[in-house]
Amino acid sequence: MSDTDEITALVRSSARLLDAGDVDAVVSLFEHSTWRSLPNGSRLRGGAEVRPVYEQLMAGEGNLHTKHHLTNITVHVDPDTATATSHCYWTVLRGAPGEHIEVAVSGQYTDTFEKVDGTWHFTDRLITVDPTGGPSSAVR
Repeated sequence: MSDTDEITALVRSSARLLDAGDVDAVVSLFEHSTWRSLPNGSRLRGGAEVRPVYEQLMAGEGNLHTKHHLTNITVHVDPDTATATSHCYWTVLRGAPGEHIEVAVSGQYTDTFEKVDGTWHFTDRLITVDPTGGPSSAVR
C-alpha cells in the first residue's frame, strides 16, 4: 500500500470508529498528536486530553446513529522528511432507526502526519465546523 493510501485509510478510520462509538480507538489515534478545534478554540495534546471531548460527544448522541462522510481527501507526502498533510471535507448524518436522516454538522479536517517505524501517525488535527452545520454544533 502506498503512503497516500495508508494516510487516507487512517483518516477514514477516525470516521468509521466514531460511527461505531469506539471512544478508546478514536482516542488512541491522537495519543501522540495535538487536536485543535476552531469552533471552541480547543488545543489538546494526547489521548488523556482528547478523551473527554469524544466521551461527551458520544453521550450527547444518545440513541441517534451517525454516519460520517468524508469527501475530497487530498494527501501530500514529503518522502524526505517522512511527514505528510491531508485535507478533507466531512458531513455527519444522523437519525434514529426508522426515522428520517438529517445532516447534523459538516466541516473540514486538516491533518498532519509523521511516519515512525514504518507506520503513519497523526501529529495534528485541526477541525473546522461549517457555519451552516445545522442545529448540532458539537465538535466531530
